[in-house]
Amino acid sequence: MGLLAAFFFLSITFSFLCSILEAVLLSVTPAYIGIQQQQGSPLARDLARFKDDIDRPLAAILTLNTIAHTVGAIGVGSQASAIFGSLTIQIFGFDLMSLEALIAGGMTLAVLIFSEVIPKTLGANNWQALTPFTVIALKVMLFCLAPLVWVSQYITRHLKKDKDKPVLTRTDFLVMAKIGTEAGVLDEDERKIIQNLLRFSKILVKDIMTPRIVVVTASDALSVREFHDKNPELPFSRIPLYRERSDNVIGYILRDELLLSLVEDNDHKTLADIRRDIIIVHKTLPIPELLNLFINKKEHLALVVDEFGGMEGIVTMEDIIETLLGLEIVDESDSAVDMQALARKNWEQRARRMGVALPEKSPEKQSASAGKVKS
Repeated sequence: MGLLAAFFFLSITFSFLCSILEAVLLSVTPAYIGIQQQQGSPLARDLARFKDDIDRPLAAILTLNTIAHTVGAIGVGSQASAIFGSLTIQIFGFDLMSLEALIAGGMTLAVLIFSEVIPKTLGANNWQALTPFTVIALKVMLFCLAPLVWVSQYITRHLKKDKDKPVLTRTDFLVMAKIGTEAGVLDEDERKIIQNLLRFSKILVKDIMTPRIVVVTASDALSVREFHDKNPELPFSRIPLYRERSDNVIGYILRDELLLSLVEDNDHKTLADIRRDIIIVHKTLPIPELLNLFINKKEHLALVVDEFGGMEGIVTMEDIIETLLGLEIVDESDSAVDMQALARKNWEQRARRMGVALPEKSPEKQSASAGKVKS
């Protein structure tokens, strides 16, 4: 009887251990490992190694678990047969079942509850506290079961079709952001920014640019005074300049430099005298590349052209930020005109078409979208 109990408890104990180790190992997050590495924890190196090659510790866990189940089933079954033989449980003179079958059923139920349900729940809920123990236990198991682990790894390595397939996809992150919002971990605005950021690489310049027909431009032949008299309340900080034809953009001017020329009595200067060079980009350029270009060139405005070099529109740093935030930026200089309202409407349509998350109730904001050339 003692041997039967020994087989039973040893099997359950080792299986319980394996289930806890598996739950903790699968629950450890990359963020937790990164924090441990920053803190200089001795666990960090082993944890990173286990997660990078997770097949190896899992092979050790499954090997020991299988041995425990197999040996336990054989040992309990053989001892039950030897002790109880053909004894059966009788009620009203009828044989219901043999004691051997009853013990086998009890063994199965015990394995389910005590070596699967309980330990995996404990491991998943207390993985941070159990991580140090898990690391030590896995190192011992990998050393003791090294030959069997090697065989298991050899088999799984040759069965894998895509060895470099990432564990998480962009869709996974989008779903996690949504779950985080529903759980109260993230705000709705934060979720929308994450959603827009994950879709950032698929958006092209043509999807966020201001079309040529609503771009405010100026002739480079105008004097500073002439331009200011025609546009006394200019709402834009950057104005594209053209030469001869409105679609022949050769640069841009800064409103601050224009006003400075007026203050210094240099209003006789032409706009060409204070012209700055403008970046030229193709309409199919991805937004991340445009952002890097703006940062490297320390610019905020670019001319968008088609495959023939013709002007398609303009794009600004503000357009990129608006796409990321899902919200059009407004400052105190914004004014309300019909053309700007049209540009705003067009921007919202482009944003929705590209899957950019917009506020639930977008406030009535009239911005300088017509030129998209604010600082």
